[in-house]
Amino acid sequence: MQGSLGNTTGTEAREVLRRVFGYDAFRGQQEEIIEHVVGGGDAVVLMPTGGGKSLCYQIPALVRPGTGVVISPLIALMRDQVDALRAQGVRAGFLNSTQDFDERRTVEAEFLAGELDLLYLAPERLRLDATLSLLDRAKVALFAVDEAHCVAQWGHDFRPDYLALSLLGERWPEVPRVALTATATRATHQEITERLGLPGARHYVASFDRPNIQYRIVPRMDPKKQLLRFLREEHPGDAGIVYCLSRKAVEATAEFLCRQGVEAVPYHAGLDAATRTAHQSRFLREDGLVVVATIAFGMGIDKPDVRFVAHLDLPKSVEGYYQETGRAGRDGLPSTAWLAYGLQDVVQHRKRVEQGGGDAAFQRRAGGQLDAMLALCETVDCRRGRLLQYFGQAPERESCGNCDTCVSPPATWDGTVATQKALSTVVRLKRERGQKFGAGQIVDILLGRKSAKVIQFDHDALSVFGVGAELSEAEWRSVLRQLIARGLLEVEGEHGTLVLTDASPAALRGETEVRLRTDPAGRSTAGGGGGGGSTRRAKRSGGAAVELPPEAEPVFEALRAWRTERAREGGVPAYVVFHDAALREIAMLRPSSLAELGTVGGVGEKKLATYGEGVLELLAELPGTAAGSGDGPGAGAEPARVPGAAGVEVRSAGPAGGGGAADGGADPWSGFPPGAAPEPEPDALGEPPYPPDPELDGG
Repeated sequence: MQGSLGNTTGTEAREVLRRVFGYDAFRGQQEEIIEHVVGGGDAVVLMPTGGGKSLCYQIPALVRPGTGVVISPLIALMRDQVDALRAQGVRAGFLNSTQDFDERRTVEAEFLAGELDLLYLAPERLRLDATLSLLDRAKVALFAVDEAHCVAQWGHDFRPDYLALSLLGERWPEVPRVALTATATRATHQEITERLGLPGARHYVASFDRPNIQYRIVPRMDPKKQLLRFLREEHPGDAGIVYCLSRKAVEATAEFLCRQGVEAVPYHAGLDAATRTAHQSRFLREDGLVVVATIAFGMGIDKPDVRFVAHLDLPKSVEGYYQETGRAGRDGLPSTAWLAYGLQDVVQHRKRVEQGGGDAAFQRRAGGQLDAMLALCETVDCRRGRLLQYFGQAPERESCGNCDTCVSPPATWDGTVATQKALSTVVRLKRERGQKFGAGQIVDILLGRKSAKVIQFDHDALSVFGVGAELSEAEWRSVLRQLIARGLLEVEGEHGTLVLTDASPAALRGETEVRLRTDPAGRSTAGGGGGGGSTRRAKRSGGAAVELPPEAEPVFEALRAWRTERAREGGVPAYVVFHDAALREIAMLRPSSLAELGTVGGVGEKKLATYGEGVLELLAELPGTAAGSGDGPGAGAEPARVPGAAGVEVRSAGPAGGGGAADGGADPWSGFPPGAAPEPEPDALGEPPYPPDPELDGG
């Protein structure tokens, strides 16, 4: 039966949802997916971070006989994942290389005795005969392949061990399998299906939209100061992630933030394992810590209250950008994805593509991914809409109201003549001098600057020398960025020289108008693009942000401090005790009984029994409105409790999420534009004339 669970299965699943996870109703497609998997069917699930993927295998594992086996590449996080499940009363365990012999033997014995509901395995363990034999000797309820995009060989997170996971269906054909990922283009989705051997799987594709994340992209001027201003003005005391391209930049940025009073730690592959583990553990367990990292950090991080993700360098693909920014706001509360980038990013990425090896097909694909990322950065349209279009989904409306281009639409101007001047300069250097130069020299020629390099090469004798004096250096750099993004110029070679493309001649002749984006001064600051402000507010799923009332703020902070102590006592991350969303709801509701506290989203029976009395005692000690008086900010009708990701409390007036499921061979992208990654129409790039910052650039 589509859309609702059968009698026995439905009753059991809903009871597990309420009793274990603390929610009243399923969200979006969860009910249909759970029904299908509990019934023994295979599934491929594409659902954004915070959309509730984990419940789609956790509940079937608790309803079906046997143990659910979860294949996950996140070895460093398995212990925390298991601790979080145990805190909810789920019998969970894991097997990976971090355990000693005795610990592994204990978990194996529990598995064979049927004493585990969920067992987490690293994919490489399935290459061991001992692991296969272990699985043969017990009742397996299902196999869940988490982070399934790791099987895609063209993907940004490819893991060779995932290629062997097709053996699950070959060796245990009667056991249902579910593959799950938070990011995949249509092509990656098809590759997941083929490589994992899931031809008969039912496909579920939810919307990739993360409405609580505000997307902002600004030209990079002084990245260190821009980042600091962003943190101080919008996210003081918030937990967040700052991504840098190089290890050197990671270290320098973390040191700078610490000197400025921002608590920050570095994370990259060059640090020893003990340091990486310690920094990751601090991030998960402490409130308000900033991690500065390379992209080696973050996949699978189940920290719900990450309020921002900042990029100081351009991600190499839209997939990578979406996945990295998706680590913000897992709790459904307002969060920010902030990116500062410049022309040098393009040069560096092109160089990496050309020097990184790989055949021509690989270089074309990598170049195409970079082009799509540039197009997203330079668009004058809704950034959220462009993101959704890239993943083959149609935006619901033209303006999302929660990205910089929607909050403060950029002005455009007729750049046809400026385009002709820029292209003509490149042409004359090539034809008259047989030379190719980068953006800096092109700009100096256009401005009529007699720099040492201009004099050295006699470029002041060119007819185009000084023809662009009407624009500033920053404006010319913006023009060049936008021309690169539009495919009218191309960055070539190790030195980042600019060359024409097949599309250049028509633009050079002025056959079509070229409209360019204006980069207002305000858009070059930390806030760049408006829509800033603190994200310390509650947000109902899919609805408008709701400010936490002033009288509830001290209650919320007291609850956070209490949670920190309980987490420290238990040696677990703070979110294992309660997520921020639950604490906000408690602060507004101020329950006076266990029964009333049990109505809060995400408070299941185990958490109520473990922490309930402590919460009530704390509330009774706090001054203000009497707990449970009905006069506080939480008074009124109680909406249904609706789940987000496992353990992510999202309180909503009704089920959230969307998108239908497709049976068997039906196209899960039906109704969306064709193609794996529809190419957005590029619109603009730009880097103001600031010298390199020795603390952030290089390396």
